[in-house]
Amino acid sequence: MTDLVRDYRLLIADVYELAGLSRRISEREAAGQGTTVARWHVLSAVSDEPLAVPAIARRLGQVRQAVQRVVDDLTEAGQLRAEPNPAHRRSLLYGLTPEGARLLERLWDASEAPRLGMLDDSGVSAADLRQARDTLRRLTTALST
Repeated sequence: MTDLVRDYRLLIADVYELAGLSRRISEREAAGQGTTVARWHVLSAVSDEPLAVPAIARRLGQVRQAVQRVVDDLTEAGQLRAEPNPAHRRSLLYGLTPEGARLLERLWDASEAPRLGMLDDSGVSAADLRQARDTLRRLTTALST
């Protein structure tokens, strides 16, 4: 095995470990705001622009059916709105409602201080995070093609 492939595999293992730790912390924070981490993740996924359920599922690394259930719950709760999708007649786009945006803002506000403390403790800089994100994006693009 080449060093490059070994280092890639170790990076992926670290990504999974970080994602798991982050999810467990987020579950506690979401519960403190009266919601779930699944709802938080879906709200975050559509915070920049409305997305169809398959796009949300891809972004979150989840199966479409699980995301559809969360989207349905959020829509019923008035936190997401459905709108027509010009690219696909049967696959609606989902975006935040004002209520959904307020919930997401509360979640982000509640998690900011703990995240900032963790980042300070880690010694990781904004430039480090941008470099890591760039690396992950390049790998994601390569794997997607």
